Amino acid sequence: MRLSLAPRQADGQRAMPGRKARVADEPVRRRDQAAATAETVALVLDEESPLPQTSADVEDLARRLRGHINQLGVMVPNEEPALRHAQQLGSACVPDGYMPSRVYLVQLAKAPQELAAAVGSCGSHRAKQQRGQRRWTPRINVLRGAVFTLALACLVLAASAPRT
Repeated sequence: MRLSLAPRQADGQRAMPGRKARVADEPVRRRDQAAATAETVALVLDEESPLPQTSADVEDLARRLRGHINQLGVMVPNEEPALRHAQQLGSACVPDGYMPSRVYLVQLAKAPQELAAAVGSCGSHRAKQQRGQRRWTPRINVLRGAVFTLALACLVLAASAPRT
């Protein structure tokens, strides 16, 4: 029995996303990431949103904001000053005390906003670079053929070696 290397869906059917499907999914992911970031930032910075009451709430919001910083940081060049500032804020611990922890949370919430703006400004430039640098991905049968050829070459080499 030959097993397929294709990914499977939840119902057991093979899912073979084509090249067009992979390209079409990327802008949707970016939009979802931007929307999720905006929602989390609104929980902290929006005037109608209440301040977190417990330290567990502060920790939860800080963890979510750090996650957004990590996800947005991939889309921004490493030389971007907003990325360095956001990473420094994200690596710091939440301070003790009611007021210092809320001030830290506000500063931490502003960092993903700056990163989202940086993604918007350099995102189109990076998309143009990626469009020109698409890599060729071989089909599975090409990979199987290459492995078979390599195995056959190793077998011939081993058979031609003199026995001692």
